[in-house]
Amino acid sequence: MVRPGDDADGTGAGVLVLHSWWGLTGDVKEVCHRLADLGFVVCAPDLSAGLLPETTAEAEFELARVDPNRVADLVLSSAVALRSITDEPSGPVSVLGFGMGASWALWAATRQPETFVRVVAYYGTQSIDFSDLTAAVQCHFADRDEVVRPEEVIELTASLFESGREPEIWNYDARHGFAEPASADAYDPDAAALAWSRTVSFLEPHSPVLGEGPVV
Repeated sequence: MVRPGDDADGTGAGVLVLHSWWGLTGDVKEVCHRLADLGFVVCAPDLSAGLLPETTAEAEFELARVDPNRVADLVLSSAVALRSITDEPSGPVSVLGFGMGASWALWAATRQPETFVRVVAYYGTQSIDFSDLTAAVQCHFADRDEVVRPEEVIELTASLFESGREPEIWNYDARHGFAEPASADAYDPDAAALAWSRTVSFLEPHSPVLGEGPVV
């Protein structure tokens, strides 16, 4: 857990951060601190049980070994724990996910619609029924993605619209993992910065510090 400001007991709106197949890296922790600096209480559960793959092949191998039931329980229980220490314990939180974390974010917001108010998904998709989803959705996709196929993006977008959502979709001339330094050659600092500014603007209405106005 990371709280806003220097106050160990500080409260604010909540953001659940779900990492990609690279694990709970230092970069993910930095994202948490950046959100805390904006006034959010942040929780980033370790979905990979401490594993930090160093290559794509290793990451794919470890992802295939993940127990989905364990991760599902961890994601939902982390959201419950996060809600309990926000400025409105009975209210919803936002969720931000990268890669596999984005898939879990979309799943969790649909599985427990009362828990989540906003979903930010970086290059991750889901093929579930979104009829129960009530959260606002923002997605960031890479035009040169080697992992997520264009058809998956089209299917996700169509499914969200069909369920009554009007997702905010952004595309970048980049590769899968462009927002994460851990992705090495795929990391694109310019695309990452632009995506981050859009993420902050999207989360802003739910921030006690930033208020309701646009980012200037």
